[in-house]
Amino acid sequence: MKTLTSLITILFISLLSSPSWSETIDDLVERNSLYYKKFTNVPFTGQVSGEENGSFLNGKKSGEWLSYYENGQLEFKGNYNYGKREGLWQWYNDEGQLHYKGNWKNGEQDGLWEDYLNGQLWNKGNYKQDERDGLWMTYYDNGQLLSEGLYKNGKQNGKFKNYFKNGKVRWIGNFYQGNIHGLWEQ
Repeated sequence: MKTLTSLITILFISLLSSPSWSETIDDLVERNSLYYKKFTNVPFTGQVSGEENGSFLNGKKSGEWLSYYENGQLEFKGNYNYGKREGLWQWYNDEGQLHYKGNWKNGEQDGLWEDYLNGQLWNKGNYKQDERDGLWMTYYDNGQLLSEGLYKNGKQNGKFKNYFKNGKVRWIGNFYQGNIHGLWEQ
């Protein structure tokens, strides 16, 4: 009888510590930029699984995160550092094709970003502190360059060129702090 009681106790303890009892994002609530397990007042530390998979440390998202559409396709993947996006992030459409990807630094878009349409590169350029900065290019669906231009502090600033689908220049013009500036050629 003593052996049976010990066996039941061990089985019960092992079931309680089983990974099948993991949390989902729906088991948490967000308050003041921190996540808590429902009905508690202690910031959550642990892992969640389900449509969103990742870790929390003291109520903040931390490490690699993956999110899935209801059909099972990957929606996005990326890393968090103390609740802020960090490094390369990639988003996909519900058919599994890359939709866009870009770099984050301390929770702000920073570095190269690329947007895709039907699996084809559509738009690319750089961000600096969450604003467009430097050369940005947009492409036709055949891969031919549609437009190119410079940005500074999130505003068009400098020479812009727009092209016909056959590659010939449609117009050339200048911008200064987001406004048309100077002569334009067609």
